[in-house]
Amino acid sequence: MKPVALDDHDHRILALLRSNGRLSNQDLADRIGLSTSQCSRRRIALEQSGMILGYYAQISPLADSTPMVGMVEVRMVSHAPQAVAALMAFIEREAAIRDVFKITGDYDYLLKIAAADLPDMSRLISELASLSASVSHVRTAVVLERVKENGHLPVLSTPSASSDPSMGATP
Repeated sequence: MKPVALDDHDHRILALLRSNGRLSNQDLADRIGLSTSQCSRRRIALEQSGMILGYYAQISPLADSTPMVGMVEVRMVSHAPQAVAALMAFIEREAAIRDVFKITGDYDYLLKIAAADLPDMSRLISELASLSASVSHVRTAVVLERVKENGHLPVLSTPSASSDPSMGATP
């Protein structure tokens, strides 16, 4: 991918789309102070240059039946091409593996996995650990709470003061 020079308008478009990928060119133009056609051309250029990789909906874990999340650190036996290829093949075919990062430190990869329940997560980790020609060690942490995900704090449904019984009218 060839580096692209981005100006302030491009950075603002990217920031707005990161928060809400459904913004229309008109909405972007209004917020940035450009014409709709300028905004549209810039958005297309950002897409074609690879600065925008895609548009996605953030789905509730309950909606896709994977409320349990785990972070799995993987240490490789070696970095030989066949060992890495075996791990990558496993990652590609396993839908429960949502994100994969090659990292520095004691481990080689960090995997974010989503599972229906603990037995499902356990099965996946066992299968991963069984790649003994590729994987030497696996360490897992189960996510207790999603504090901030994909750059966003979760939308919390808190009752308003008017619906709180303790905030009722005084006699």
